[in-house]
Amino acid sequence: MRLRPIMALFFLVGPGSAGAADLVVSAASSLTDAFGAVASAYEARHPGTHVVLNFAASDVLLRQIASGAPADVFASADQAAMDKAAAAHAIDPSTRHDFATNRLVLVVPAGSPVAVKTPRDLAAGTVRRVAYGDPASVPVGRYTKAALDRQGLWEDVSAKGVPAQNVRQALDYVSRGEVDAGFVFATDAAVAKGKVTTVSEVPTPTPISYPIAIVAGSKQASEAAAFDAFVQSPDGRDILTRFGFRAP
Repeated sequence: MRLRPIMALFFLVGPGSAGAADLVVSAASSLTDAFGAVASAYEARHPGTHVVLNFAASDVLLRQIASGAPADVFASADQAAMDKAAAAHAIDPSTRHDFATNRLVLVVPAGSPVAVKTPRDLAAGTVRRVAYGDPASVPVGRYTKAALDRQGLWEDVSAKGVPAQNVRQALDYVSRGEVDAGFVFATDAAVAKGKVTTVSEVPTPTPISYPIAIVAGSKQASEAAAFDAFVQSPDGRDILTRFGFRAP
């Protein structure tokens, strides 16, 4: 059946947006393009199954699920969000596992005249605004803060910070030239090829890994498990690889 992604947050459009027979997959913003392709491929192999995709920052998705918004599968961009989901009993912990990895990169607007090659260059007076996900609720922000803390740069960079609600918003700030630089995942930078330039890969203290789990109380647990299995299958991994994700 035709894929019908829902980009708006469920708490904005109401829990009734998803039909009773829909398989609802709540996934981190950085998975937007990859999971769109995964869901289309899954539907092609499972006629009669309708996948509804809900994308937002991982912590926002968790709050939606904990508040009762419809969801069957939760895919997060970091372990911290999934840890919170487990602590809130929002997922079935026995179904939790990692399915992909990513990299943190520093990007600048394409054709930018500002000389930025590494995170240390962000301390220069020519750099005025730097975008990154809000560390309080966005995985890419947590990875960014940890990476800059390790280099002793967080205080200088955060003083110029433009916190974003999710990684795609941070990417938009850079692609539109509203900031001098930004931190995003490598897969997001690839989506904006021609609009942003990746100047360096930024090492993170912990690997950037993506966990997935079936939501506790899902009324379609068997279908959710089948979708999860497809994500991990050779075909699913090929799709993720095509969008720049690496194996766990």
